[in-house]
Amino acid sequence: MKNVKGMIKDILTKENLSKEDIVFLLNSTGEDSIALFKKSAEIREKYVGNKVYLRGLIEFSNICSKNCLYCGIRKDNKKVKRYNISDEEIIDAARFAYENNYGSLVLQSGELQGNAFTKRVETLLKKIKKISDNKLGITLSCGEQTEEVFQKWFEAGAHRYLLRIEASNKELYKKLHPDNGLHNWDERYESLNILKKTGYQTGTGVMIGLPFQTVEHLAEDLLFMQESDIDMFGMGPYIEHEETPLYQYKEKLLSLEKRFELTMKMIAVLRLMMKDVNIAATTALQAIDKKGREKIIKLGANVLMPNITPGKYRDDYALYQNKPITDEKAEDYKNFIEAGIKTAGCTIGYGEWGDSLHFLNRKKLDNV
Repeated sequence: MKNVKGMIKDILTKENLSKEDIVFLLNSTGEDSIALFKKSAEIREKYVGNKVYLRGLIEFSNICSKNCLYCGIRKDNKKVKRYNISDEEIIDAARFAYENNYGSLVLQSGELQGNAFTKRVETLLKKIKKISDNKLGITLSCGEQTEEVFQKWFEAGAHRYLLRIEASNKELYKKLHPDNGLHNWDERYESLNILKKTGYQTGTGVMIGLPFQTVEHLAEDLLFMQESDIDMFGMGPYIEHEETPLYQYKEKLLSLEKRFELTMKMIAVLRLMMKDVNIAATTALQAIDKKGREKIIKLGANVLMPNITPGKYRDDYALYQNKPITDEKAEDYKNFIEAGIKTAGCTIGYGEWGDSLHFLNRKKLDNV
């Protein structure tokens, strides 16, 4: 049998990774992990370069129709202070992103459906395009919708959409969601397919370190993302919230440090498997390690989402506890980001949409 060093070397030179290879990498420690991170950084630099693209994040409402068992803004959490930012405040935040040359922004909310919500988002998209002279790229993260709604928003100016699958394993998904018609894995997966068909750069992701989750589940998640031909990813460590049903399993979870390490390995392996995709360094990383996002950028991520939500609302968009950097002004946070990205050995792609090369390359092939 080959020694560990020989195994890691063989795996890292493979073009296609098996489930067993991925499990080996996710279980790696010491020199193995260092070799993995070095390889993923090399691939990031070769295929997507050292630019990090900014997406100004506007969490415009924490009102949600869903009751996901892990989420702090779930419908049945009566202790949440609900809010719905005014259109004027959203446009002001978008103007800040435009004037500070962010290139793109993300409009994110709890999951709602209905004519009023559809029309509101459609109107906001058109206004943002107008005030930015069509120069701001726009990502939406507003949950499952009908094909008609996805099409309306696409035509109004959104060109990227993030819809996290949360768990590719159906049985695990069921343990994370109520057993009712509002939480259906097949419908969520179909939404991803509709988004791709509509023309969006399509994003998804999972939480890492969940109750009931195994390393084998995570390996399956990565293979699912590859097989689904996704363009961009937002993956982060699961951080518990005491006002959720899953909090009862707190004592059985991996330590926060272990969840962070596993997230690093998940992102590194994803970069090996899907070399030209966009990968975000998520905010949850900083809830565990103040330098968390810089560390993730070093080993493969190339997208950062600075929170430009008006400060008075940020604490209330609490998907998990101990949400970091909720009290800093957007102007000051911009300086903090610049310093962190420079420390990671990268530069900021100011004024650029930073579209997924995976999406653009697939589009070229479709047009051949």
